[in-house]
Amino acid sequence: MPLNVSKPRNYSRVSPASIAYDAGHPRSFCSSVRRNPDQGRVGRQSPRARQPIRRQRDEYIMATGKGAAASAKEGKSQPFQFVPGPFDPATWLEWSRQWVPEANGDMPSGFPAGMAGAFPGGFPGGEAFVQAFQNAFQGATAQGANGMNGAGGVKIAPAQLARIQERFFRDFAELWREMGEGAVAASTPAPNGAANADSASQRLSDKRFASPAWRNNAPYRYTAAFYLLTARAMTELAEAVEADPKVRQRIRFAVSQWVDAMSPANFLATNPDAQQRLIESGGESLRKGVRNMLEDLGRGKISQTDETAFEVGRNMAVTEGAVVYENEYFQLLQYKPLTDKVYERPLLMVPPCINKFYILDLQPESSLVRHAVEQGNTVFLVSWRNPDASMAERTWDEYIEHAAIRAIEVTRDISGQDKINVLGFCVGGTIVSTALSVLAARGERPAASLTLLTTLLDFADTGILDVFVDEAHVQLREATLGGAGGAPCGLLRGVELANTFSFLRPNDLVWNYVVDNYLKGNTPVPFDLLFWNGDATNLPGPWYCWYLRHTYLQDELKVPGKLTVCNAPVDFGAIDVPTYIYGSREDHIVPWAAAYASTALLRNKLRFVLGASGHIAGVINPPAKKKRSHWTNDKLSESAHDWLAGAQEHPGSWWPDWVTWLGKQAGQKRAAPADYGNDHYRAIEPAPGRYVKQRA
Repeated sequence: MPLNVSKPRNYSRVSPASIAYDAGHPRSFCSSVRRNPDQGRVGRQSPRARQPIRRQRDEYIMATGKGAAASAKEGKSQPFQFVPGPFDPATWLEWSRQWVPEANGDMPSGFPAGMAGAFPGGFPGGEAFVQAFQNAFQGATAQGANGMNGAGGVKIAPAQLARIQERFFRDFAELWREMGEGAVAASTPAPNGAANADSASQRLSDKRFASPAWRNNAPYRYTAAFYLLTARAMTELAEAVEADPKVRQRIRFAVSQWVDAMSPANFLATNPDAQQRLIESGGESLRKGVRNMLEDLGRGKISQTDETAFEVGRNMAVTEGAVVYENEYFQLLQYKPLTDKVYERPLLMVPPCINKFYILDLQPESSLVRHAVEQGNTVFLVSWRNPDASMAERTWDEYIEHAAIRAIEVTRDISGQDKINVLGFCVGGTIVSTALSVLAARGERPAASLTLLTTLLDFADTGILDVFVDEAHVQLREATLGGAGGAPCGLLRGVELANTFSFLRPNDLVWNYVVDNYLKGNTPVPFDLLFWNGDATNLPGPWYCWYLRHTYLQDELKVPGKLTVCNAPVDFGAIDVPTYIYGSREDHIVPWAAAYASTALLRNKLRFVLGASGHIAGVINPPAKKKRSHWTNDKLSESAHDWLAGAQEHPGSWWPDWVTWLGKQAGQKRAAPADYGNDHYRAIEPAPGRYVKQRA
């Protein structure tokens, strides 16, 4: 049956604001198309069929007390404003009016009959796409990778652009046809009582649209399908951009953030699950959602778990031990042996100072600390202090001298060993590697071995975090936090870091909780990993600014002798001890190939192991759970991908491989110590100590 499509409205008069808002609330591109009274309709609904949708909308407006007029009267600010271009949904409609696909005016192959008159001007051509994309990203390309010079206009290869266009409009036409056929089928009883369905439901593989409320309701089903189609096209356009690598990465990041934010699942007006909850609860879900949102605004972050369910030292970080040393920067924990005999060389763990240490001791069954103790190691661990205003002026050099080096000295003193095994995790690995390099320059070699877990020493590839760092950003941080120009130093607030890391995975760590907590009014479920993730720490401004400039921005730490720390030249090659290097294959913070790059900077016998999953889940993978896998290859290649090509995959955790390796570096067995510390360093308080309990 031909589609009944009337002449479309001139969408050049439609503003981004009118597309994005309805009844004072954000809504999706697709919902605006469906509700436009001037647009041709596919399969017109009867007044009775439209009543449930209108009733839901009226109930929503009554519950919130906000219609479009009320919102306009209040003059509320709008969170999303876009330069005309691929970020503006209205522009996609304008392009659809402008494109002339064929000289004879025929529609492209595959478009339904009857659509030829629907778009008198046709669909957008390559020049319109490129020009709009350049306009959208003219701000992004105004700075080059060094933040100073222009990078030129954004370009897309014509052939690739044509493929993206062709695929988009082919699938667009197919989806439109399905929508029309679905409307006709809805008015015709299905044979043998079978349910009427269309392949739009097959398209909704995204978990955000998995519920029956999305799949069984045609308007919402097609809203989601059109969103996914448009999102795919925008992502492909971003991937096709020809520009400076840094600019390309920023474009991809910006597009992905916008695409994720504009999902129809994120707005009450276009989320049937949330609307159903609102109706069934008599408005109670909305009241709870507003309460949850106001509480989160007070905290400055989105709640990801029920924080009342956990307490550090009670049901988290419970491995038995004691604090045996503390100063302004850290507490040193010593854990109680769980075996009659232990290796003579202890293991010192240095976690990142941008997080709390107990990710390594989350629960007994998933604790790397406890696992190492159970294998006969005497484990010491650095518990960083959560900086307050009194530490706002502390520098990178001071953290190296008074924290990392001091922890090494105390561990050697208590254990009575000249050499110890050292482990660094993430930034902790960068810190302890710098400390060992400084000590090597002083003629001291206190480490028998080094373990680096998801650690960057070579910052040439910093993954998605690179989009946040350029000269202008670093200068701003130096001026506001780092004490540049005689300005007072400040703290980088932990909640700022936590929110930044959450937006690296917005669907999982942001929008998922916006929908569940605010739109549906649910209370987050208890989850220990997310409790740790939200337990943020502050950072001293000068420390943070030095780290940003000399690693992420200028990548100088890897260059032998380029930097001086604690009055000593930094040269990682001078560490010269057996080193175990671990990377996670899906790590978005420390790309595994960047972790592998440390093999070119270090000497002695090196072992690289690759684990499955991401930055945290890959590291915290206890053997008993028999999850994931890891890869090994004794032959180190110049290229990380060449190494992987020759690597062998093993099922399960990488922990047993590391334990076997560590045992060869730990010396002979001896009777386990009967007490904590020694005559110089007595136990101060039980583990996990006070510092880890300080909240940002």
